[in-house]
Amino acid sequence: MVGVFEVGAVPFNPDGWGPPESTTATPPSTTTTLPPHVPYATFSRSERLGRIADFTRSFSSSNANASNRPSSGKPGSADSPFDFSLDLDAFPLANPDDGSAFRLVDTKPTPRPKFGPKWRFNQHRPQLPQRRDEEVEARKREAEKERARRDRLYNLNRSNQNQQRREAAIFKSSVDIQPEWNMLEQIPFSTFTKLSFSVSDPEDLLLCGALEYYDRSFDRITPKNERRLERFKNRNFFKVTTTDDPVIRRLANEDKATVFATDTILATLMCAPRSVYSWDIVVQRVGNKLFFDKRDGSQLDLLSVHETSQEPLPEAKDDINSAYSLSVEAAYINQNFSQQVLVRDGNKVSFDEPNPFANEGDEVASVAYRYRRWKLDGDMYLVARCEVQSVVEVNNKNSFVTLNALNEFDPKYSGVDWRQKLETQRGAVLATELKNNANKLAKWTAQAILASADLMKLGYVTRVHPRDHFNHVILGVVGYKPRDFASQINLNTSNMWGIVKSIVDLCMKLNEGKYVLVKDPSKPQVRIYEVPADAFENDYVEEPLPEEEQVQPPSEDAEGVEANGTTTDDKEIEAQT
Repeated sequence: MVGVFEVGAVPFNPDGWGPPESTTATPPSTTTTLPPHVPYATFSRSERLGRIADFTRSFSSSNANASNRPSSGKPGSADSPFDFSLDLDAFPLANPDDGSAFRLVDTKPTPRPKFGPKWRFNQHRPQLPQRRDEEVEARKREAEKERARRDRLYNLNRSNQNQQRREAAIFKSSVDIQPEWNMLEQIPFSTFTKLSFSVSDPEDLLLCGALEYYDRSFDRITPKNERRLERFKNRNFFKVTTTDDPVIRRLANEDKATVFATDTILATLMCAPRSVYSWDIVVQRVGNKLFFDKRDGSQLDLLSVHETSQEPLPEAKDDINSAYSLSVEAAYINQNFSQQVLVRDGNKVSFDEPNPFANEGDEVASVAYRYRRWKLDGDMYLVARCEVQSVVEVNNKNSFVTLNALNEFDPKYSGVDWRQKLETQRGAVLATELKNNANKLAKWTAQAILASADLMKLGYVTRVHPRDHFNHVILGVVGYKPRDFASQINLNTSNMWGIVKSIVDLCMKLNEGKYVLVKDPSKPQVRIYEVPADAFENDYVEEPLPEEEQVQPPSEDAEGVEANGTTTDDKEIEAQT
């Protein structure tokens, strides 16, 4: 038997939707048969209508939209048993004027995340590169300003720290100016830079001495296979001034020239605008002849170190890094280097006469003296003694070579460690030396040009340890053509001869007597003083140093050269070592 489902009577509500509020509104003919306990919720026209009744839905579940709306118990809310998804705006309402519960729907798109890939490449595309460049440039400018500020503070602190020490070094003259000396001329270096004079090729009057061949194996030395600098104790070196040279005296008696000098003195005059330290040259006018001399114990016998550097050196004379101690050390290094890089097999190239300063039986260093003559003007000639230290065979022809060595004493002063940079950055090392020793390198180049050397060899010698000034090693040897190297360091030969010609013309106008040319210790200028005829004659008195002041070499392999020339700086060097 099939059961019958009876639908109860549905009351009619004439006032709106849903069942009537009370049974009183129900017509008498209609009976209310609503099932009891049926969930029902009132609603307004702004609510969404979905399913009329969903008895399978859990009361605790909620959709994604309902979770973002406040709970109200109305249809469509999270705690309602009904889920409405229809919009009442799509249906006509019985009372369209009733808009008290109406609310607008937000139609704006969902904001995209700022840090997604689409935002990086799509948002403000033209402005990003420009802004990035501006930020980079601004950071660079700030970094430059900060670096410049630190440099100013650093230099200010160093200048304040070393102000008294540098002033003491600057105002120290190479010779004591006596009150009875009469100053005749004062020549600023600015006038030297504008001078120019061309000379013809020189004429060789005489060649003396003997030369040994250069050892080409030293060209392959690197910091990884360095060689110890040897000490030559038995070879004699001579630093003889112009008037003490017997050959020059003989040439003067034969009226071969009017002006006489040595290559060291001429190079000092030619490179005077680059000098910083004080120096002096004695000028003697005898009859119609002019002699340029150096004093006994003059600084011209030594080699300056870090002369043109901005880094100050210690001024204490007993300090191994003082200007004087470094000059003595550099002179020793050059003497030893010039003899070590030779092929010592007894094969020598001899010239017209033997060494004019050596005694019979003495072991003499490899050196040749070229007495050369230049025509200055009309019947005015200049004779100079020029030196070369070695010879090398090129295309079955002997070529003259000059040998010099740059020495490193402490990398913190130069800023470049030769052991690390010489092999890979040789140009940077040379540039640093040109900045710190511009005058010394220019003088070496001028001497090579005066001697018409075909090649000049520069050695790089450093200390075994920065605090050991006795033992050294050779890190490398580089060769240059003198005139090419002169162009590289901006050394103009016409300007060099222009300076010499102007000083010769000035001195030829002086009366007979003795004069001294002194480089001002604090200003870029030279002064000419008239001095008594007996000046500098008894300037040096040989006295032994006290035992406590004598310094003995620590070992036999420390460099040193036993020299018995006529100058006194050799004794000073011997006392230092």
